[in-house]
Amino acid sequence: MENWDYLAVEGVIGVGKTTLATLLVREYHAKAVMEDVDGNPFLPQFYEDPERYAFPTQIFFLLSRYNELRNLTMRDLFRKRIVSDYIFDKDKIFAYINLEKRERALYDKIYNLLHQNIMSPNLIIYLQANLETIMERIEKRGRSFEIGMSEEYLKKLIQSYNEYFFHFRTSPVLIVNANEIDFIKYPNHFMLLKEEIRSISSGINYFSIEQ
Repeated sequence: MENWDYLAVEGVIGVGKTTLATLLVREYHAKAVMEDVDGNPFLPQFYEDPERYAFPTQIFFLLSRYNELRNLTMRDLFRKRIVSDYIFDKDKIFAYINLEKRERALYDKIYNLLHQNIMSPNLIIYLQANLETIMERIEKRGRSFEIGMSEEYLKKLIQSYNEYFFHFRTSPVLIVNANEIDFIKYPNHFMLLKEEIRSISSGINYFSIEQ
């Protein structure tokens, strides 16, 4: 895919989305759209008391993502390409894990109204990793409210992400086995990924580094 305008990087918490997105921004001189996770005032309380804070946490993220991504329909005059470290659609993954039935019904009404104004990426790079890798990277990142996440919650999140992107058809998807990949430590990993991006035209695609 040589002539892309909008590329997004996705994956479970801590997998390395922002690291890869930052490399892509620099490589392609693109405009960066990075999610401000730390800006959600409900998030620390959510990890302490999920049942109480799930709905305000989710609605804050939904509106924040919408406010950022709705502007992508307007072409940036100085930078041709856009790279983001999330997509709007993934908001539903968390909503359906964390919200109870009545909350989901209200959430769906708001989501459906907003979603129609969001542009889809030309390509999504989905960083896929196992539980051990995710937990190691969360610990290394050192956000206090993330370190306390249970293995059960992370397993559910990983499974939901895998199922969602396996059936995703709105944009082409490149599924990257991130367990053995380090784009910072091994620059050739990034070079090989760029070559793979150029070869993609549609559908679900896979990329891994042979050891």
